[in-house]
Amino acid sequence: MKKILLTGCTLGLLFGAQVQANEAPLDGTLSKIANAKSITLGYRDASVPFSYVSDNSGKPMGYSVELASKIVERIQQKIGVAKLNVKYNLVTSQTRIPLVQNGTVDLECGSTGVTAERQRQVAFSYGFIYVKGQLLTAKDSGIQGFEDLKGRNVVTTAGTTNERFLKRYNADHKANMFVISAKDHGEAFKMLETGRAVAFYMDDALLYGERAKARDPHHWVVVGKEQSREIYSCMLRKDDPQFLAVVNETLADLYRSGEINGIYQRWFEQPIPPKGLNLEFPMTSELKAIIAKPVSDPVE
Repeated sequence: MKKILLTGCTLGLLFGAQVQANEAPLDGTLSKIANAKSITLGYRDASVPFSYVSDNSGKPMGYSVELASKIVERIQQKIGVAKLNVKYNLVTSQTRIPLVQNGTVDLECGSTGVTAERQRQVAFSYGFIYVKGQLLTAKDSGIQGFEDLKGRNVVTTAGTTNERFLKRYNADHKANMFVISAKDHGEAFKMLETGRAVAFYMDDALLYGERAKARDPHHWVVVGKEQSREIYSCMLRKDDPQFLAVVNETLADLYRSGEINGIYQRWFEQPIPPKGLNLEFPMTSELKAIIAKPVSDPVE
């Protein structure tokens, strides 16, 4: 199943686009932001540790949110505005693409995987994490993979590529699973915790985020052969190369300087709000490869 895409061309072309953005008049989203002195960021409220709302502050936070804040700083420099008014607009798996398309949201950095289908609707930045579809289950459940799920309830999150994959897999392989679609990742994990499902199928990084929220995180394990692979990226409107160049330039600088390593460790390997959760999810070799060379040809 080929869903892995890294958008962009070459670093040389990227830097060429950067020069062009410096010299050319502002257009597209950058012009919109400059005129309004405001930018609207899409955020997820339950995608730990990418984009979520802390019980303490009520404000979006997370790995993706921090990356978006770095992009906002770069935009301020590019358009010559001392301070932008940053607005946050809640998105879901179902609304995130339409809200970017219709201009309600200027930039969405959350937990959105890049697929060929989505690339026909929106544009994507360089990738900032590589994820694999797996199962979260209780350590004593006896479940090691999809072959153990016949006749059992499996939960996933509605509106995700994981939901589509799970339903298609179930039909194609006559696996006889009962697929439950929860409204968000938090609800899906709650169904797992309360016994309404024996396993939760989702991207591994998100599963580790939900596991960290449990009363006893080590009661839960991520198991099974990876069934799908995706790269998460920031999402913006199509046909806006000037804005895309600024977004990619910001991420490339974070990668090249090594600053991304500290940002990653802060959200995936250290205690995070609201209750000192620790995902215990070290950087994978795949993400290290993305950081070393963020640009790649798309895979259809």
